[in-house]
Amino acid sequence: MTHLWVRAESRENEERVGILPDGVAALIAQGMTVTVEDSPTRVIPIAEYDAAGAQIAPEGSWVDAPEDAVVFGLKELPDNGSPLRHRHIMFGHAYKGQPAGQRLLARFKAGGGTLYDLEYLEDPDGRRVAAFGYWAGYAGAAVSLLAYAAQRAGTPCPPVDTWPSSAAMRDDVKAALAGATPKALVIGALGRVGTGATDLCEAVGLSVTKWDMAETAHGGPFPEVLDHELFFNCILARPGTPVFVPEDSCDRARALSVIGDIACDPDSDFSPIKVYDHVTSWAAPVTRVCEDPPLDVMAIDNLPSLMPRESSEDFAAQLLPHLKTLGAIDEDVWGRAKTYFDTHIRKVTT
Repeated sequence: MTHLWVRAESRENEERVGILPDGVAALIAQGMTVTVEDSPTRVIPIAEYDAAGAQIAPEGSWVDAPEDAVVFGLKELPDNGSPLRHRHIMFGHAYKGQPAGQRLLARFKAGGGTLYDLEYLEDPDGRRVAAFGYWAGYAGAAVSLLAYAAQRAGTPCPPVDTWPSSAAMRDDVKAALAGATPKALVIGALGRVGTGATDLCEAVGLSVTKWDMAETAHGGPFPEVLDHELFFNCILARPGTPVFVPEDSCDRARALSVIGDIACDPDSDFSPIKVYDHVTSWAAPVTRVCEDPPLDVMAIDNLPSLMPRESSEDFAAQLLPHLKTLGAIDEDVWGRAKTYFDTHIRKVTT
């Protein structure tokens, strides 16, 4: 019998969850055992999971879960070096050379566990079957526009916190802009992330230049990026990704004043944004990389968490059909995800 163990998220500012109570009830109805850890921050109260029939466990008790349990979370585990013996479903951020990702893979190698990375759950054509991308794009554009408004006012970008809805987020951005209509460029405009960023921008009255693979196929350079006040990178960093913002951009003539690096992979060798090297946070949403004129980079790496309920509902609906197939974890999307893991775990030497 398949046992899915839904762990509490340990990361700060993380209220999302990858399965809702109705999904838990559906898995139990088909014969699975589902354990859900209690959590003081999860957007869905634990009582709703209890009512759906889940077994309730203390926060963080997944470390002592039965050997055959499949541990399911969203964001990263505490980076404490302990060996990982279970099968884990989560966003691992471990396959592009990221230092923290390499430490994570070493833990799996030490413990004999397996990572089923949510980023690499793909259909036979290589398309992701479940993603938070739309809400990452929507929230990333929103925070970047708040940074733009603050920059125009000569003030620091204020901290951000969760919004009760996407409509509330949109209204706050519109109020902050106070009628300003900067030009925005979205690269990756046809994907989930780019669609979300475009929708927010257009909802507050901005004109958006929409680029995708056709416009970037020549590989660069891309001087048009510097001609827009706002640039949103919505393309995942992979081998062959061109550079959109080179290191010397501060020394060039530019209109660009805010970059929303929504894809947010600054410590990857393949990052297309070369003017910064670290993520930003809810407390400090941007990092200033140029002074005269100013250029700020927004690089929050858990943007959908700013709308935890809407983003959780959307993602959970996408993922549930695949969670229902966990009894055949060596097949289809799960088998393909394990192939990625097997390829990368072989490269781990420590």
